[in-house]
Amino acid sequence: MVRLLVALDDDLSQAQAQIEAIEDMVETAEGAEAFLLHVFDDNPEGASVNQVEAVRETTDRLEAAGVTVELLESSGDPAEETLKHAEQYDVDQICVGGRKRSPAGKALFGSVTQDVILGTDRPVLVCGSTEE
Repeated sequence: MVRLLVALDDDLSQAQAQIEAIEDMVETAEGAEAFLLHVFDDNPEGASVNQVEAVRETTDRLEAAGVTVELLESSGDPAEETLKHAEQYDVDQICVGGRKRSPAGKALFGSVTQDVILGTDRPVLVCGSTEE
């Protein structure tokens, strides 16, 4: 069985790309367990991970593909929280979304995806978006 941590933000097109990649992976695996993580930057209203459209869509599609899904939520720095949860749940692979950015944009604003890749020894699957 493969254990995946799927870090999701609010971008539905990124989530769809992540879903498609995982569905392809699951076809060859002997079972899969996915921990879907959404990290809230600022959550003064106390929203739940269940209210995030990208999380709901991912849950529905992965469960339909036979993947066991567990929802996780956190707040804080997305890269740090992703790495912490990957360790805590001892996943085999981390799946993140990626955005096209210029080199200057990466230098100025940082990159969660880059921080996750550099912060772990676990394999990281980086998915773009279905709109790219």
